[in-house]
Amino acid sequence: MTGPSLVDFGRARRVLRVGPTSTVVNTRTVVLVVVTLLGGAAAFKLSVSLGRYPVPLDQVADILGGGDHGFSNRVVLEWRLPRALAGIVYGAGLGVAGAIVQSVTRNPLGSPDVVGIGAGAYTGALLASMTLGGSWAVTAAALAGGIGTAVIDFALSSGSGLSGTRFIVVGIAVASALTAVNSILVLRMSTRAATTVSIWGQGTLVDVSAAELVPSAAAVLLLAVLAGVRGPAMRQLELGDGAAASTGVSVGRSRVLLLSIAVLLTAVITSVTGPIAFIALVAPQLARLLTGGGGTGLLGSAAAGALLLAASDVAAAHLFPMSLPVGVVTAVLGGGYLLALVLREARRP
Repeated sequence: MTGPSLVDFGRARRVLRVGPTSTVVNTRTVVLVVVTLLGGAAAFKLSVSLGRYPVPLDQVADILGGGDHGFSNRVVLEWRLPRALAGIVYGAGLGVAGAIVQSVTRNPLGSPDVVGIGAGAYTGALLASMTLGGSWAVTAAALAGGIGTAVIDFALSSGSGLSGTRFIVVGIAVASALTAVNSILVLRMSTRAATTVSIWGQGTLVDVSAAELVPSAAAVLLLAVLAGVRGPAMRQLELGDGAAASTGVSVGRSRVLLLSIAVLLTAVITSVTGPIAFIALVAPQLARLLTGGGGTGLLGSAAAGALLLAASDVAAAHLFPMSLPVGVVTAVLGGGYLLALVLREARRP
């Protein structure tokens, strides 16, 4: 029996042979995942270490390992740890959601943000704030608003068969209408309530608690696993409906299932954090650019999303004179990224 060996297979892919079997491995994806894990770990440690009550990094490691450092334990474990974990888990979830939408619609600008899931969740949160009150009521209403928006998108775009392009166009229209509704609702609220919901509407990890993190993180993990199970069908859909159908894929059913997973991922995360812009849009493109792959990989997108959101939250909390919602930083990064893409395309002959 021969040992493992690597055989060159193009720029980004290699064949890993172990005995009589072999597996094609995208080495750039492996490198991307390792680098983003290291970057995410660094952002995680900075998130739980920095603040008005700084905790040294060696003490943070000891506390996470079970050490007792008095008040520092409460600062790290109760106040900062949920927020740091949320940046990693929610960023990965948004990366997966964006990868699904871009892959299924075969549109690099496809994103749950674009089709109005965030706007719908914001509508639900605003209505709950005005009528019910209470954090859990707002969270539940935001989740219902995001899912309800997706149902409207599906209903209006189905026609004779759900088309990726039609889904995106309908989603943009629904998002625009909901944005106008949200502006009206905010104007009808008191100044104090409007300020609170406006901060939430920018996307923030500040108030994420362990009670919210545990069930939402479990849901994100479950949905990500389901996306991985449907990964082969997703890759077939990237080839086009005709090619996918010729390989035995049920195009309509697979598209609905995959988009439903993306919608639920976005709705669950947005119900806790508010709409965080551009992570779902940029993470898959960044992963595709760095790995040199023609398709949209779920693992690379999740890794890129986790790093982007975790690092953006550290920047939002500590790089400015005042703490900002993380959605403000991600919007700036996303806008800069899109501008760079436009300038690069303009320079091409």
